[in-house]
Amino acid sequence: MSQAFIKENDGEWLHDVAPTLSALILYLTRENNGIRVYEKNNQYSQKHGREIHLMSNGFTYAKDDNGKWYIAE
Repeated sequence: MSQAFIKENDGEWLHDVAPTLSALILYLTRENNGIRVYEKNNQYSQKHGREIHLMSNGFTYAKDDNGKWYIAE
């Protein structure tokens, strides 16, 4: 089988991203075909009981108790 058809890396999942905002931005930018994603707003959410980050891709992200990123709806 040709190596051209073997994917070396299945990619990174959101929950695998380091628990820093810069790592999240890098990950989201890669997932957005290189179009820069940036933080538009951050605030403490009573609903989630933690800080949430509204990003330019329209999604809001937060870290769980283990420091893993997730989409906060």
